[in-house]
Amino acid sequence: MSAAPAANQADGKAPAKGSKKLIIIIVGVVVVLLLAGVGAFLLMQKNMSQQDDEGEDGAAQASQVVESDAKPKVDPGAPPIFVPLEPFIVNLADRETERFAQIGINLQVDDAKVGDQMKLYMPAIRNAILLILSRKSAEDLLTAEGKVQLASEIQRGAARAMGYEIEEPEPVVEPSAEGEGEEPAPAPKKRKKKVESYNPILQVHYANFIIQ
Repeated sequence: MSAAPAANQADGKAPAKGSKKLIIIIVGVVVVLLLAGVGAFLLMQKNMSQQDDEGEDGAAQASQVVESDAKPKVDPGAPPIFVPLEPFIVNLADRETERFAQIGINLQVDDAKVGDQMKLYMPAIRNAILLILSRKSAEDLLTAEGKVQLASEIQRGAARAMGYEIEEPEPVVEPSAEGEGEEPAPAPKKRKKKVESYNPILQVHYANFIIQ
């Protein structure tokens, strides 16, 4: 008779231990799921913050590109920056007689970085200037207007040799004289003003100018 109660007590304790183990397992699974959820949330937050940082960096780079393409402002109080070139000696385009020119040139630029950049492009710059000079005749260069025109062409040619896109200036059309009894010519249509292309070379200065 004493063995039966002991068996009953043993049978009653076994289910209690099994239920506790099940609760512990369930609690462990819930904790693991919570930890996994928290980890996934933190990872998503980190990825989103990285994407935001990359977007800001891209916007900053884009703004730097826009600023670099814009024409820099020249400080009037800053000292001028000159890039001296070795003198040019070139045969001119005169046909009747052989003439040559010896010309020294200093290029005034708007930034010291442009001056350093010119050293890399110097062979191309000198080639562009030599081609311009070789197309000129002595008559073209003896007048003050011819020298001013040459300086303008050198300014554009040297900048183009460095990769800058420089447009040609529009020709100035002088009004023709009206004859007596003739109807006045119609007024020319107004053209939209073109945006001036950026040229880092501000001026061309002559160091010497000899025509022989």
